[in-house]
Amino acid sequence: MTGTHPRNTAPMQASPRCGARTRDGGTCSAPAIQGTARCRMHGGARRSGAPRGNRNAQTHGLFTRAAKAEAGQDRLLLDEAERLLQELK
Repeated sequence: MTGTHPRNTAPMQASPRCGARTRDGGTCSAPAIQGTARCRMHGGARRSGAPRGNRNAQTHGLFTRAAKAEAGQDRLLLDEAERLLQELK
């Protein structure tokens, strides 16, 4: 049987809200985790969020000055070889 007892949603409605920005520019309406300003989906849970350090900034070195210079030397060598092959024909 449903609806036989009143639901006590007042504490849930009175709890502080997350406050993180949503894609449409509004604020998240989920309740914040106790002791934080964010909900479980926006970083309020323990050990949530990005790992320490910016590993995204690590580069592979393909576009360093040395790599570009080496690629230029390779291109010159290939151009010279192609020119020599054309002369032999």
